[in-house]
Amino acid sequence: MTSIGSELWPYVVLVVAGFLPNEVWRIVGLAVGRGLDEESEVVIVARAVAIAILAGVVAKLILFPSGALAMVPVMVRVAAATGGFLVYWFARRSVFAGVAAAELIILAGAGFFVR
Repeated sequence: MTSIGSELWPYVVLVVAGFLPNEVWRIVGLAVGRGLDEESEVVIVARAVAIAILAGVVAKLILFPSGALAMVPVMVRVAAATGGFLVYWFARRSVFAGVAAAELIILAGAGFFVR
């Protein structure tokens, strides 16, 4: 095997084993969901489940973090989430503004409290 081939094989495995199987289900979801009404019960339940999973992941990251985030005090993490949400809300629902604000808050808090 050439040196280029030996360097690229992990990426090929990642695409074949990780990306392609997931992409098939996305395409199936698009084909099936194309005809659904946005106000149907199936779509409302699916949206509620997706929001609940996202809320659980965010709560876990805030309350039980791992890695470097675990060194940041819980009040800084809560303040960053709250501040990010408030900026998101007052910046006309700009996801970029909310994420940027939360990131700045957590970086400032980590810089102040973590030494």
